[in-house]
Amino acid sequence: MKPCEGAGSRLPGDGARCSLAGEQRCCEGPHSAGDPWKECMDTAVQLALRAGQVVRKALTEEKRVSTKTSVVDLVTETDHYVEELIISALREKFPSHSFIGEESTSTGSKCLLTDGPTWIIDPIDGTCNFVHRFPPVAVSIGFAVNRELEFGVIYHCTNEKLYTARKGQGAFCNEERLHVTKETGIKNSLILTEIGPKRDPATLKLFLGNMEKFLTFQAHGIRVIGSATLALCLIASGAADGYYQYGLHCWDLAAATVIIREAGGFVIDTSGGPLDLMSCRVVAAGTMELARSIAHELQPIDYGRDD
Repeated sequence: MKPCEGAGSRLPGDGARCSLAGEQRCCEGPHSAGDPWKECMDTAVQLALRAGQVVRKALTEEKRVSTKTSVVDLVTETDHYVEELIISALREKFPSHSFIGEESTSTGSKCLLTDGPTWIIDPIDGTCNFVHRFPPVAVSIGFAVNRELEFGVIYHCTNEKLYTARKGQGAFCNEERLHVTKETGIKNSLILTEIGPKRDPATLKLFLGNMEKFLTFQAHGIRVIGSATLALCLIASGAADGYYQYGLHCWDLAAATVIIREAGGFVIDTSGGPLDLMSCRVVAAGTMELARSIAHELQPIDYGRDD
């Protein structure tokens, strides 16, 4: 079964579609009849699949690569093209909405989360993987209203897996309901992380020290796959137990946070407190006990804030 078929049969909130009235569409406000965000969710799925086709084709082609914050923080023409594809389509359909995109932010747009409907987009998560044709590459689209995350859509471009979740309505991969693991301690857990773009000696010492600590506590293993959104989806699907990272941005986190929460998991700040989407730091796990245990052991790495 193709991802779009699975998504169509199992996407949450299959209420009646609202009709259009001029430029005001059903997901431009909370007062519409029925499900106010269903059209937004449906549109996000369609655009993620469409963008995924572009990314999958581009994987086989030559790429023009440039850098952003460091020599290992990569960006390609495809990143820019896919982000423009998604945002232009959304802006045409939902003109009153706001947008936070990785590449537009890197070129000077403000990264501001307001109370209005806001799309948070990572056109290619795993750009380094994409450049090297390493398979974990994803398109991520999150959606927030009143600064609360409403839904998330993540498409694994090479495996054609579509991860979707609506707040209060469950998380799915294609047709299958997702469930986290119930591991409560670091010992015997499989933990995922990412390296981040800062490679100065002090940052590397902290990063490697965190890994060493978890291995000393007898974690079964630590994995780095090069795509934060897909790593977080592995937490949601029960393929790993915990995740932590410093240097993760809101566009990496938004969609995946909804998916993990709706799969029964927890996403928190590295301090052990509630998640701050703009703080560039996160811990996620299937249980709050494991999330807090991981957070308690971490040495902090300062990446500033997205806002």
